[in-house]
Amino acid sequence: MTQMKMLEQIDVVGLKEMAQKAENQPENYKLVSKATTVCKGGFLNYTYVRDLDPVIIDEPCHLFGTNSTPNPSEHVLAALGACLAVGYMANATAIGIPLEELRLELEGDIDISPVWGVADTPEDRVAGFTEIRVKAFVKGNLTPEQEKHIQEKVLKWSPVANTIRNNVNLVAELNPQQ
Repeated sequence: MTQMKMLEQIDVVGLKEMAQKAENQPENYKLVSKATTVCKGGFLNYTYVRDLDPVIIDEPCHLFGTNSTPNPSEHVLAALGACLAVGYMANATAIGIPLEELRLELEGDIDISPVWGVADTPEDRVAGFTEIRVKAFVKGNLTPEQEKHIQEKVLKWSPVANTIRNNVNLVAELNPQQ
């Protein structure tokens, strides 16, 4: 009999302590995330977050990029997939179920016909994803009821899913260089 290899687990004690603190002091769990994007020319952009190496973003050749990295919309899908995966791992860990495999496949229908505002496009057209589909493949010793419960929690509490699903107030200002 072969032993199944489990995914590396997260700290269940730390997770439960953090959840308890967040329940008792939710005001301490409202953060400000920051990023700085610097255009390197063309559509090649480096986005800096914390003290990490930059996230490099470009466009595919058919959109006048170099096709060297995922484009911004593909990063949205990647962010959603990673955020949902965090939710699956956290919820499986919270109920004591180690996972053997966790894979999410995402695809989205996107309208790019406004060409970043360059095209003479009707005002009622909205650029962006019109539908995103996610297939989650979760392998572990979960009952169907546990799978359903985790799925519901993950979709309800994912920050990225909620950002996509809800209207978010976007404040942007242009600061001309002096």
